[in-house]
Amino acid sequence: MANQTYVAEFHFLGLSRSLKIRLLLLGLFSIVYSLTLVSNTIILILIWLDARLHTPMYFFLSHLACVDICYTSSTVPQMLTNLQSPGQAISVLGCAMQMYIFLALATAECFLLAVMAYDRYVAICHPLHYTVLMNKRMCIFMAMICWTSGLVLPVVHTVLTWQLPFCGPNLIDHFFCEMPALLKLACADTGVIKKITSSGCIFTLLVPITFITMTYIRVLAAILKVQSAKGQRKAFSTCGSHMTVVVLFYGSAIFMYMRPESSHSPGQDKMISLFYSIVIPLCNPIIYSLKNKDMKTALTKILQF
Repeated sequence: MANQTYVAEFHFLGLSRSLKIRLLLLGLFSIVYSLTLVSNTIILILIWLDARLHTPMYFFLSHLACVDICYTSSTVPQMLTNLQSPGQAISVLGCAMQMYIFLALATAECFLLAVMAYDRYVAICHPLHYTVLMNKRMCIFMAMICWTSGLVLPVVHTVLTWQLPFCGPNLIDHFFCEMPALLKLACADTGVIKKITSSGCIFTLLVPITFITMTYIRVLAAILKVQSAKGQRKAFSTCGSHMTVVVLFYGSAIFMYMRPESSHSPGQDKMISLFYSIVIPLCNPIIYSLKNKDMKTALTKILQF
């Protein structure tokens, strides 16, 4: 990589050149980032402290909260720094690491959302076998698969990207080192890596979302057979929260990485990236906790204590 890389560092064009807009965005995103860290940390603490939340559903939710904390932290601090002091450089190695970490955490979340859908499927469609199928060892194993997939799968994309020669310009029209923006700066043919990326997206995006869709079709059929209106409402509430998160995350990721290259524009790409790197990690704890009585009860107990 050292022999093929001509630039020593990159600079971000960021979100705006206007000082007023940058200061406004700096304040807004600082608040959003702080709320994201606090809300996801609260979820981790509640699940850890309240024994009633020691179930497979909340076990995976705690992993999702952990992913979201790391996921948003891989990009937002860099963005805030550049909003405050535009033009700061990032080394080639630093850019490569940021790209890899972002892809790793995004991949882990893709598979984690699929595992969470499977958990709801077993709970609703096979309630009598739930404790057997979703025992502690199986939950840990499935969580490890998600994290391992996240760590391993992006290696190929990262290595191939950074084997390309970057001979200038070194201005990234983005607010972090995201692969589509970086490929535009490569002074070599990127056709092969784009094809490999498309294949990777099929595995990490389309396969999990297809699995989730098929799972929820069966879950919906099972819910409609429930005689109790209260039971239906509870099942719909739990599954509805998860499906909302799935639609937001997969929808934005698929739109970013799988739409035709001709429809890409720097401004649009940055808006989509803002959505799934900043907005979604804040939305997840809100969506899962808003109508969740167990989470509300656990929070009330801690506040009263």
